[in-house]
Amino acid sequence: MKVLLAGGGTAGHINPALAIASIIKKHKPDTKFLFVGTPNGMEARLIPQAGYDFASMEVAGFQRRISLENIKRNIQAVRYLASASKKAKRIINDFKPDLAIGTGGYVSGPIIKQCAKMGIPTAIHEQNAFPGITNKLLAKVVDKVMLTVEDAMKYFEKDIDYTVTGLPIRAEINSKSKLEARAELGFDNEMCILSFGGSLGAGCINDTMAEVIKWHTSKGLKINHIHGYGKMGKDTFTDIMDEYNIPLRSQRLRITEYINDMDTCLAAADLVICRSGASTLAEIEAAGKPSVLIPSPIVTGDHQYHNAMVLGNAGAAIVMRQKEVTNERMIDAINDLYKNRDKLTVMSQCAKNLAVTDTEDRIYSVICQLMHEEA
Repeated sequence: MKVLLAGGGTAGHINPALAIASIIKKHKPDTKFLFVGTPNGMEARLIPQAGYDFASMEVAGFQRRISLENIKRNIQAVRYLASASKKAKRIINDFKPDLAIGTGGYVSGPIIKQCAKMGIPTAIHEQNAFPGITNKLLAKVVDKVMLTVEDAMKYFEKDIDYTVTGLPIRAEINSKSKLEARAELGFDNEMCILSFGGSLGAGCINDTMAEVIKWHTSKGLKINHIHGYGKMGKDTFTDIMDEYNIPLRSQRLRITEYINDMDTCLAAADLVICRSGASTLAEIEAAGKPSVLIPSPIVTGDHQYHNAMVLGNAGAAIVMRQKEVTNERMIDAINDLYKNRDKLTVMSQCAKNLAVTDTEDRIYSVICQLMHEEA
């Protein structure tokens, strides 16, 4: 079997494509894969690193805000669009896929649309509660639509053939108990907070966590805290900790630029404070972790807010818009949970209730339906 996967631009589109390839490979080890992405996106590096063949297409989105720079970008986007169909046909004819799956990003548009036109079985996977424009358009022409959450259906046409599959997560998640993880980190069994803003970091989260750490250390509260400040906090966050005379590593603190052992840290945590990207939330749900979510305000369609509200409405998370975040509000929220552990228990169960525990089986079932095979 030959499978073409298209998606890129962000890790949120690339990782699901890699996960879907792994699921297919587990059942059909002889499957040949071709990934299609943009030549300058991170997919051009990550896909070959993962050992898969990669073909590139130049595609760009249109900028809505009027400026000289954006006019130039839109002219370039028109040029790419004019040649996209021809390039897509060439890639498809050279590879001759039996199945094509798009995971989002502008590049998946022309290639998956062309596959559908040519009668090749097609599907898309939408990671977010608020779908991207490419997937909204593709949903009208593909055979199957896979969704991470049911809430996304509010933004699609009602007659699409869809399945809620959840989002594939790393196999290591839930491989350790809370006690095992804390022993590995050198923490006791008191409340543990895990906070981070991704590999780049998030200024809002760093600024607030600096004050939270100062608060619970100065009060002598029994709180263990892991914080990843990311690339943007490399100088500023460590300087603030120096100013507050707080060590980056102590009996109850582990402050690092990047969290390389997220599976261990997530297992150890009682409360997670972070952004609300789809992959992160899928892992939080799978691990059954209460959270305080601060959606990024600069993402397309405000999709992180929609993602966060799935957990917020279910009682699994406290959602704070970035403009609403203050040190006082964050400290009050944490202090309330510190004093009322039953609330954490309830939130934990609500998060677990949202988790899709058989994602791999659901995705493979969709693929079998497309190929008219038994799952």
